[in-house]
Amino acid sequence: MSANPREAYESIEKATLSGRDLEASVLSRASAMLSDVQQRWDEPDRDKLLDHVLRHNQRVWTLFQSELMDESNPLPVEIKRNLMALSNFIDKRTVDILVEPERAKLDALITINQNIAAGLRGSA
Repeated sequence: MSANPREAYESIEKATLSGRDLEASVLSRASAMLSDVQQRWDEPDRDKLLDHVLRHNQRVWTLFQSELMDESNPLPVEIKRNLMALSNFIDKRTVDILVEPERAKLDALITINQNIAAGLRGSA
């Protein structure tokens, strides 16, 4: 058991969540991390935090990309295509923010993550 209560909770959450709930949870967490950077935009360590959070979000979407490319993925082709288009947008927006950081540019990433998470939970 972890000495850090948050890590312990996240470990239990990962062990009990599966499939869509886990994906929704991961997207929600990435969205919360992006929102946190927006709220802390004027802090001196913003660039380091922004880099970390953007790379985390990009890793999440890279995992989705690999799942979408898996031939055994049961999603309909059209949904896969749409999610890949979103993923490509996220890649481009991430690079854009890394090159020219602007607080408002994070809005699209946050909204996409929140909407996909809501859809996975069936609350969209």
